[in-house]
Formats: sequence, C-alpha cells, structure tokens
Amino acid sequence: MRMSTSHCTIITAIAAFFLSAAVLSAVGPAWAGDALPPFKDDLFSKQAILQTGDDGAFEVIDYDEMRDINGRDQIPQKRVQQKYVALGIRKAQADETLSLDGVSLDVTRVGQAQNAAFTVIFIHGRDGDRRLGANDYSFGGNFNRLKNLVAGNGGVYYSPTVRSFDSNGVAAIAGLIRYASAQSPGRPIILSCASMGSQVCWGIARDGDSVKRLKGMLVMSGVTDPDFTRSAFYKAKLPLWFAHGSRDPVYAASTQQALFESLHKAKYPTRFTLFQTGNHGTPIRMVDWRRVLNWILAG
Repeated sequence: MRMSTSHCTIITAIAAFFLSAAVLSAVGPAWAGDALPPFKDDLFSKQAILQTGDDGAFEVIDYDEMRDINGRDQIPQKRVQQKYVALGIRKAQADETLSLDGVSLDVTRVGQAQNAAFTVIFIHGRDGDRRLGANDYSFGGNFNRLKNLVAGNGGVYYSPTVRSFDSNGVAAIAGLIRYASAQSPGRPIILSCASMGSQVCWGIARDGDSVKRLKGMLVMSGVTDPDFTRSAFYKAKLPLWFAHGSRDPVYAASTQQALFESLHKAKYPTRFTLFQTGNHGTPIRMVDWRRVLNWILAG
C-alpha cells in the first residue's frame, strides 16, 4: 500500500514523539545503560581497539590519519563527506545571547530550551568560539553526530563562546549550568571540555553549586589538574572520561593518563581513551559520543 507524503510525515512525527517520550521517561534515579539509540554507528563507532587495561576502563584505539582524515573528508580537515552528516537537526538550532546574572554569554543552542531530557555543554579551546562546537562538517562530522544524539533524543546541546579560560570563564559556564538546570529542573547535565577549555572543566569541578547540577564530564586533549582529588566533583564521585592522542604536542597524554590511573586505583568512576598516533585535535574528531554519553548517563 502506498502512503502519501502527509501520511509519512505524520508517522515520522509520531515516531519522533515516542522516541523523545522514551528518553524522557528514562530520566530519574538512573538511566538505562544504552539510553541513546544508535546514530550512524557504522561510521563512528566501529573503531579498532588495540589494547585494553584497568578492567576495561583504559583503551587504546587505532587511529590513522590517511584513513580517518583523508579517507573520511571531502576536503581534509574542512569538510567531511556528506554521508557522515544529517543536516535536518539544523531546524532545532539557534544562536542566542543569554544574560546570566548580568553577564552576556553567546551560545549556539540545539534542541529544546525547556524541559529537555538532558543537557550537554561543549567548551572549545584557545581561539575558538561557539561556531566550533556547532560546525557540522569539521572534525569528521563528529559535532553533527553529537547534535543529533542530543537534540534528536529530547535533549539540548549548548556550544558557548568562552572569552577567557580563567575565573571569569569558569563563572560564565557556571551561570550556563545554573540556567540549563533552571530550564530543565532535575535533568542531567554533562560538561565536555577540549584543549585549553579543560581549565574551565577543572574550575567547574571545584564549584560545589555547579557540581550539584552535573552528571559527569568529558575532558579531551586537556591539561591535568593535580588538585582534582580535592574538588567537589571528586568528592561527589561523578563519572569522568578522558580522551587523548598519544602524540599530542600541546598537552602530553602521559600526565592525563597518570591522573586517570591514580583515580582508577582509588575506585573512582573513570575511563580513558587513547588514540594511538593521534594528535591534539584527534579526540574531538574521533571520540565516540554515544558511548561516552551513555556511560555518563548510566553512572
């Protein structure tokens, strides 16, 4: 039986509604271990694991520049092949300037601002702004996948412009966390930081008010906080995932790995993904967002 376009549209809308409802119903004391369903997993999640350790919490992933950049991008490092992106999510995207306790913060929001099932915030590194975390085509389409995983499942994604990575930057993101929590009370908030932006993550980790609202963090290619074990985040034992390239010339992977190992020995909920031969930007391109988000949400 053939169906009209209108019938197909209605069926699609109904399916989307029940998918969002299913995700929303998962919000509570704990999420299911696989709360977010697959999205282009055949392109993003089939990564070769070269080594595992620490009871599976540590993994080394095979990375090859010729395959994972040149073989994946239509224009290397600038535009991924079309099959890696789904651009319909742009309909849920908007640039906004939020006033947070008198401080203006430019953000790109993807998904519903209110009553979101969960919130994901991405903090860029030096010389970045909100456009980096909202670019569909750069970094192998990984941000497009993130947007679809979050907004496509009833959540909301924020990519803010951080003007400085000091206490002012931390305060701005603390304001965004409070705002997101007020918009969607009681719902999980996940903070992810890349490169120099990791200083914001570590700053937030010390802020007890922010930590009360967080579900977990992802730190990619970041600096190490030697005082992390004194933070409110550590005391709350919230899930923490590290991702790093083994050949990172900016921040050495070994220092982050040492922190991870000390945390793992202390029975702290943590994971570490090391991309073999990966560079500074490799984790942003290669991290499997679905695995990370599902692990944190289930924590």
